[in-house]
Amino acid sequence: MDWLKLNRVSARTGQSGASRTSQIYTKKSGSRLRVTAVALLSLTTAMPPSLFAQNTKPTSGDKIYSDLPTAPAPAPTIPLFLRSTGVNYGKARTFWNDLPGLYAPVHAPRASFMNSVRLGDLIKNGKIYLSLSDALSLALENNYDLAIARYNLDIADTDILRARAGAVLLGAPSALVTNTLGGASQTLTATGGGPGGSAASAATGFGGISQSADGAGPLPEANIDPTVTTTVQLERANQPQSNILFSDGKTSLNQNTDQYNFGYNQGFFWGSQLQVTETNSRVTSDNPFFPYSPLLTSVFKAQLTQHLLQGAGWWVNRRLIQESVYDRRLSDSGFRQQVLYTVNQVENIYWAVVGAYQDLQSKERALQQSTQVASDDRKQLAIGTMAPLDVITADSAVATDKQALITAQSNLEYQQLILKQAVARNLNDPALTNAQIIPTDRVDLTPLPEEAQSVDDLVQTAFRRRPELEQATLSLKKDQITLRGARNGLLPLVDAYAFYGSSALGGSQSPNCSLGFGPGAATCPPGTFPTIHTTTTLNNLFNSSASDKGVGFNVTIPLGNRVAQAQQSRAQLEYRQAQLRLEQLYTQIRMQIVNQKFALVNDRAAVQAAEATQVLDSESLDDEQKKLKLGASTTALVLQQVRNLATAEDNLTDARVVYARDRAELFQLLATTLEHYGINMQDATTGNVGAQPLVPGLRPAKPSKEPTLPSPGGMQ
Repeated sequence: MDWLKLNRVSARTGQSGASRTSQIYTKKSGSRLRVTAVALLSLTTAMPPSLFAQNTKPTSGDKIYSDLPTAPAPAPTIPLFLRSTGVNYGKARTFWNDLPGLYAPVHAPRASFMNSVRLGDLIKNGKIYLSLSDALSLALENNYDLAIARYNLDIADTDILRARAGAVLLGAPSALVTNTLGGASQTLTATGGGPGGSAASAATGFGGISQSADGAGPLPEANIDPTVTTTVQLERANQPQSNILFSDGKTSLNQNTDQYNFGYNQGFFWGSQLQVTETNSRVTSDNPFFPYSPLLTSVFKAQLTQHLLQGAGWWVNRRLIQESVYDRRLSDSGFRQQVLYTVNQVENIYWAVVGAYQDLQSKERALQQSTQVASDDRKQLAIGTMAPLDVITADSAVATDKQALITAQSNLEYQQLILKQAVARNLNDPALTNAQIIPTDRVDLTPLPEEAQSVDDLVQTAFRRRPELEQATLSLKKDQITLRGARNGLLPLVDAYAFYGSSALGGSQSPNCSLGFGPGAATCPPGTFPTIHTTTTLNNLFNSSASDKGVGFNVTIPLGNRVAQAQQSRAQLEYRQAQLRLEQLYTQIRMQIVNQKFALVNDRAAVQAAEATQVLDSESLDDEQKKLKLGASTTALVLQQVRNLATAEDNLTDARVVYARDRAELFQLLATTLEHYGINMQDATTGNVGAQPLVPGLRPAKPSKEPTLPSPGGMQ
């Protein structure tokens, strides 16, 4: 059975309509049951063979399992089974090598709510000189979104353990965690993951994709892990008698009953169930009509039941295991997508801080220039070479620039706080909250290798590496198993069973044994009832001296079967819908890549144009100031040039930030961020960064006078 290609299970299909259930044949059954058996066999043979055929492969014209979309399937993007805590929660503890561990709880390591040591080391003299590599390292260590998503890997492990025991899955989430504030990142909604488990717990789906039939089909046979039950009961009863004739004149009878019962229950992946029970009792009584006291009774019975149609077969009962493996792969892929998303988000936040920092520098320069103009105008007004209106105009410009500076300070403080919450876990540390972030990296305009590649080459790279495609493909494979499970659920329930049982009696003759009624009845002479020892009783239990054995089958035929038909039809429709969604993902990713490459080309041109405008406005301001000193210009014209230069610097800052963000966005859309930055997935999984990421295409900030940053807790 090719069960490795199967997965996804849910609740057993409900049975609608009238049904017939019959236990057919035992050794002790008479001709009446045999007649019933003949009738049911006639009923089943009269039905079309196709109704009972477990046809799990597609027929011609119904290729529902092999017609995946024609676009190239993505290769697995990361190694399977990364672990966030180092504990394998999917590892089974066996009865033979870890008996105490079977019943001991597994303790998940307590999460840390403290900042990593790296963050404390970066705080010097009340400031954090932060590079982009430092910011990404801190995010990998401290970011809450990543920390929360890491648990999905271990949660998926626990479902593997459940599936191997035959239990239904609880589900392994793989959706993005997006609780970190700030930043913007393109992503496509994951089609995999979700609640999993049973159809009753399945969501309606993601992105308009229905998943309500997820896991249709019969449940695996329960209790793959065997269970042993033991009952020991000691009973002492004193029963008053209302009829002394049948109690030999006694007004009450004493009876002691000791029971020692044992049971064994185990299911098997081929659709079988084994039940073994043994009951033992020891009864002592002063009842004169009990020949034995103590009376030993032992009864043994073993029954094996096998599904023949619905629920029969290795694959249908083991499909949960493969589903749990697929869910684990979905969790791995989802976590890789989370790392790509969070790294890109933190980089966007970092560039927002850079933009706010440079904007504050620009606003300080504008204020210095307008203040200088106002000071010069006052001096000229004092000597009578400047009109009072020009001084008022200059003072108005100073007030406007002060307001712009306060706004820039507020924005920088907020952007710093946004960055801190993205790269730290505890913002209650005064040293951190009072520290001012000084970004030390600037984007370099050196062309990327991707900019020289054709769109088709970039698209093919994205097709091979995007985790969304991997998740959609894995989900389709899981849906194929849902289809096969739903088809199996259409079949009637036919179970064959066989059992063997036996019983034995033993004990010693009761001293109260009586041969008659009433007070004068004679007692049983010694040896009337021969003694049967315990060992003889147990031997008789298994020597077939009093056996009970037989075979039979149960048949349950839903005459309407509408629920199963609806479930199977719905599963197939949802599979077709998911196929379309996968093809749509390919189209969406292609459009994203095309748009992003064009955006990057335009961004570079915008930065170059903004740089040229900034140089022009800077020289124009210098010329206008010279003219003003010579009396060939006015204060209004100089202030206008100050405004033009400030606007040009703002535009240049914005253009550089947009270019930096779009460059990072291209890496994310290609799913090559980790390779470009040298981010180790094992470090990302554990949250312990050994090798710091190295972001290419950066240059250090030019030395310059640091702007006047806002004081902690408020604006200047």
